[in-house]
Parts: sequence; structure tokens; C-alpha cells
Amino acid sequence: MKNFINLIVLVALVLLASCDQKTKKIFTEADLSVIPKPVAMKLTDGTFQFTGKTKLVAHSDQQQTAQSFSEDFAKVSGFTMEVSDKLPAKNFLQFVVDDTLEDEGYTLVVKGSEIIISAKGRNGFVYALETIKQLLPATFEGSVLVEDEEWVIPNVEVSDAPRFKWRGLMLDVSRHFFDTAYIKRTIDRMAMLKMNTLHWHLVDDQGWRIEIKKYPKLTEVGGFRVDQEDKSWNTRPNAALGTEATYGGFYTQEEIKEVVAYATARGITVVPEIEMPAHVSSAVAAYPILSCLENEIMVPSGGVWPITDIYCPGKETTFTFLEDVLTEVMALFPSKYIHVGGDEATKTNWKTCDHCQARIQSENLESVEELQSYFIKRMERFISSNDRILIGWDEILEGGLAPGATVMSWRGVKGGLEASAEGHDVVMTPGSHCYFDHYQGDQDQEPLAWGGYLPLSKVYQFDPVVEGMTPAQEKHVLGGQANLWAEYIPTTQQSEYMIFPRLAAMSEAVWSPKESKDWTDFSKRVKGLFKRYDVMGINYAKSAYQITANTEIDLAKGSLLVTLKNEFPGSDIRYSLDGSDLDTTSIKYTAPFQISSSTSIKAAMFEDNKLLGPVLAKYINYHKAAGKKVSYKEQYHKSYQGAKEVGMVNVLRGSKHFHDGQWQAWLGNNMEVVIDMENDTEISKISVGAMEAQGSGIYFPTKVEAFVSKDGKKYTSVGAITRAYVSNGDTELKDFEISFEASQNRYVKVIATNLGSAPNGGGSWLFVDEIVVE
Repeated sequence: MKNFINLIVLVALVLLASCDQKTKKIFTEADLSVIPKPVAMKLTDGTFQFTGKTKLVAHSDQQQTAQSFSEDFAKVSGFTMEVSDKLPAKNFLQFVVDDTLEDEGYTLVVKGSEIIISAKGRNGFVYALETIKQLLPATFEGSVLVEDEEWVIPNVEVSDAPRFKWRGLMLDVSRHFFDTAYIKRTIDRMAMLKMNTLHWHLVDDQGWRIEIKKYPKLTEVGGFRVDQEDKSWNTRPNAALGTEATYGGFYTQEEIKEVVAYATARGITVVPEIEMPAHVSSAVAAYPILSCLENEIMVPSGGVWPITDIYCPGKETTFTFLEDVLTEVMALFPSKYIHVGGDEATKTNWKTCDHCQARIQSENLESVEELQSYFIKRMERFISSNDRILIGWDEILEGGLAPGATVMSWRGVKGGLEASAEGHDVVMTPGSHCYFDHYQGDQDQEPLAWGGYLPLSKVYQFDPVVEGMTPAQEKHVLGGQANLWAEYIPTTQQSEYMIFPRLAAMSEAVWSPKESKDWTDFSKRVKGLFKRYDVMGINYAKSAYQITANTEIDLAKGSLLVTLKNEFPGSDIRYSLDGSDLDTTSIKYTAPFQISSSTSIKAAMFEDNKLLGPVLAKYINYHKAAGKKVSYKEQYHKSYQGAKEVGMVNVLRGSKHFHDGQWQAWLGNNMEVVIDMENDTEISKISVGAMEAQGSGIYFPTKVEAFVSKDGKKYTSVGAITRAYVSNGDTELKDFEISFEASQNRYVKVIATNLGSAPNGGGSWLFVDEIVVE
């Protein structure tokens, strides 16, 4: 009987051990999916589990941060962790002040029954908690109770600190207005990625968004415009004076204070931008006396170029106004930086303004460029007298830089190089890597954007320290930031789409050590972040999953070599060549393949046998001129060479992204080409593919004419299409098709007539991607 009882006890112990083994979470290095990547992170044996009995041990300065963490946890766990300054024997998370650490650095040690966070100040503690959150299950990011979740994290040792002190995101709320609820959500998401600067673009031509009590018309008049949201941004006409203005909004000073406090609690500084001397039509509409001409204008509903309704620096009243405005602004924003814009000022009116000319004479200035320098230097003196630092776009370099100014380099990196060489601090934000209003995927599959092309992988390549900087210049690089201009961002959903996941790549570019950056590693970790974004309900872009198809003509074989890829290395790509829908039985892509006839290609990325992201659908029309010899009367422009000698007949069509490598272009000149079909060929249709993107100076041809010939000397016209210029704010692709009675010919000539001169006076571009012969 005794032996039987012992056997029962033994079996029970084995079963208990088995149950414990089933619930015990085993972590691997792959589970350390933290973005941005910490400086050092080591996985050790064991785990820590948060429960309702876990204590958060913090003294007065850290208790607000600890309390916020407890409240976030309570939403999903159902239990509330007590915040106390008493240290229990076990099951606690302790905040420890360590003045030897860097300003925003932290260490994190998780070992079984305790977690120790050490930091110098609030930001370090906030960032340590963000690392813990990313080690928790993705369900932590939700806002509703999660049943049956074990809130377990691995035992780790982390030592971390940012590479740069300025890690920013600029939100433009002038072109399209977003409420404070969205601003706060964005702040939360910035904190998640250890970003520390929200650059708030509060003023521009299309709207003044901050209440200034001394000048109420700035928001009463300047905060609203005539609603033309049904029209393309760059085709919205000037509204007649007195037209009811209903689109817009602004933030009250109380709302501003609320947002600033919310950001501060999450380790984020809010830097206000109050534009000057240009991008201020909204202010001029409210107070015409601020301009040179003093004409009454309406707040523009769309694009403005050139920007001539700007502040008059010849009048003392202008500076009185600006000092009054900035006095109220500085009372709301504790940030030591005040952004004054300073970009894209067309100084036409300054050249003829009596006040401006008098100022030029009295200050012994040489030009209107020096007058802008005088303007910025004067504002810098006022800002510095209030113990703040003026920061502006790199145009503030023109005419001489104010002594204490910091430069934000956006027109490439030249401004940053120049300013840092002169001993000024710089924030690097070149459009090539930091403008999130640019497309991030195939333009034909993406929502309307400003233009350009900035995929996730290119953001990841960004480095604020650029080639040519000396060690002394590198010390003046504060960091970098992403910019989301909102001309084409009408909704918060689209704003999210443009920001995420690219902000994750930016965060690692400005936080993690340069030598630790690895795109393959990041591409694995960012997929874990996608799961969190799903829980958070973020409308993030899946553009990095998009498949692109590149072709190369093999003239010897008379076929096309097709290469499929996306941004993620080693992706499981499946495809079909008959237009059929994709599933797990579709062809697995392993190497480039050849086609020699017209083909409907579909391709997409799969993971765990599930289709991810959009499906590429391309019809490759392997027409009769494919790969044939093309002769040019006027060579295409060196900046847009397409596939060069076979660019007109490589059968792969261009997208709306005119830098995609498929377009050939002519600036101000006509296109005239001859295609040698090699033998007499029956031809009955000739099509010319063209693009129009008037905002970028690209226009459809005004005439397309096709000719055929047997000997290459005597040509017969087989048809022409004429098209008068029409204003068009959209990017559009169009095939100009000419059909005619079939005949046998060896040579095809096509002439496309360039518009010649753009409506704004500049040269016009003619873009052509393919001449299809059928």
C-alpha cells in the first residue's frame, strides 16, 4: 500500500512538472525583436512574468512614468500593478537613477523575479519601458482586455543609448488639419520607436493653425479656406474675395499646452514651426498690411507657386507682429528650438517695394538675398534674447547665416555640409531619404502622393553624417528627421500609411550604432512590428512586400529575361504566367525566367503559405518591334535614359513614378525615332506611351504622328493625333494609338511634338516609355 501511495505521488509530481513545462515560455534570439536595435542586448536563461502582484518601485520623479506603464498594462491585463517607493523582496520592476549614464541612455536587467532599469533621467526610463513593451506579447499594444495571455518577457541584459540627440518627425497640419487626438496617437507611436522630437508645422500658405490671442484674425480668417477638396491640389483656382471658407481648423492655446504636456511625459519635445518670410499667405489674408502690396487675398485652397505674398521686411510693423506672435508661441512651447521656416521665398515684390528698398539702403545691403539674411538675423537676435535657438530650412544660409542659428538641411546635404563647416549645428533631413510624402511603392498601386520614390529600405540607408564631413563637422550633426508634408494627405488614415513603417526604419537610422545596422536583420524584426501595428489598428503600408518585375532583352535569343524581387531578402515569391490567381500551388520563384511571347504575369510574396501584400499584375505585350534597333534624331535627356538603345522597345511599361528607369525624356525638344523591323512586317497599329505630371513639368505631346517605309528613305504618314494643352493636376499615363489599314513595311517612324514651353514659363518635359508596333 505504501509503495502504491509513493507511485501516485511520483506520477502527480511528473504531471505537475509536465504542466509547468508546457506553460514555461522558451525564448530565443529571434524573440529579441526590438526596434530601434539596442546598442547591446544579451539573452540570458529564464523569464520574468508580470502579474497583479508585481510592484513598480519608483521615487517621485519617476512615479508618473511608472504609473503610465501600470495604466497601459491594466487595459489589456485586467490587473493593476502598484507603484511604490518601497522595495519588496521579489517580483518587482525598479527605477534606479544613475548619473553616470548618457542623457537618454539606459540599462535594463531582467532576471527571474526582478527587473532593474537604470537611467539618468525621464527619457531613459521611458525608452527602457518601450524596450520592455516590445518584448511583451504583441497583444500588449491593444486597448481591450486580453484573456488567457501570459505577460512574460525573457531575461535580458540591455545597455543602450542613442547615436543622435535629434530624432524627429515633422507633421504638416497646415495643408490638411488633424485634430489633437491624432497628434497624441502619433506621439505614442513616436515614443514606441524612441523618437524624441515632434516638429509641428503649424503655419503655411493654406492655413494658420495656432491661436494667437493678440491677433485673433490669424485663426478666424487664416485658419480656414474655401473647400476645394474635390479638386487636385495644384489645379485649385484662387477663390473670389468673400467666398465662404469652411475647410480648416486650429488649436487653441489650451490644446497646445495639453499636447506639449502629453509629449513631454513620453520623452518628446515639440518644436513649433512658425513660417517666415514666405509660406504665410494665411497670415497675409488675415492682415494684408504684413505684405508689400497690402492686397486683400483669400487663404489659398491648394498649391501656390511662386510664393510672392510674403512678409514685408521693410516695415517695422512686420517685426512687431512677428515678435508678438513668437512671444506667445514661446510661452506655450518649452522647446529650446523655435523653427522659423525661411524657405522658398520669391522676393519679386521686395525688388519694387519702397519700404524694402529703403531698408536695403539704411542697412547697407547689396541685394534682396541679403535682405532675407537681415530678416532672419533680426529674428535670431530676438529669439536668442529669449534664451531660445532659431532653426530654419537651409535657405537661411542665403545672404549669410545668423550667428546662433541651427540649419535643417533638406535640399540634399549641401546645406548641412556648409553650415557645419561654419561651426553651426545641423539637422539632416534630405528629401532623398527623409521626405515621407514621397511614394514608397509602385506608384500605380499607391495612394496619390507628392512624387519621388522613398521605399522602406532606402529610409534605412539614411545616415545624418555624410561623406565629406570632418570629425569637427560631425560633432555639429544633431541628428535627422522624417518630414510628412500634407498636400496629398487629406486623412489621418493616409497619414498613418505614409509614416508607418518608414518611421521604424528612420528610428533605427538615428538611434542605433552605424556598425550594427543590417537590412536583412531589420527586415525580420520589422515583420514583428507589423503584428503590433495590426493590434494597434495602424493603417501601415505593406508596400515593402510589393513585387517588382525587371526585364532585360536577350537580342540573340529573341526573348525577355524577367527578374522578380521585393524589399525583403529571401522572400517566398510565387507567380503565374497565364494571368491565373495565386495560391500555394503557384510557381515558386527561384531565378530569372525567359518569355518570348505576350504574357500576363502575376506575382506576390507568401509567408507561412499565406499571401502577403499586394499582387503584381503586369501584362507584357511582346509586340512586333520588341528588341528591334531604334535610331534617334534627337537623343533623349541624360537624366532619363530608360533602357537606352532598346528603351522604346523593351516591352516593360513605365509606372507613374518617372524615376523608375523605364522612361526616356526630352526637355523642350520633340521626339523623333525610327525603328528598323529588320524585315518587311505586316503592321496595322502603332501606339506611343506617354506620361503627364504637370506639377513636375511633364506634359503630354501636343501631336503624335506615325509613318511607315519600305526602304527607310521614303515615308508615308499613316495617321496623327493632335491634343491641345489641358490643365491637369493628376499624374496620368496614356497610350496614343494610331490604327490603319495593314501593310508590309520594314521601317516605322514616330514623331511626338513637345509642348515646348510650360505654362509657368519653364521648359516642358516629354516622357515616353514604349512604342508598340502591332
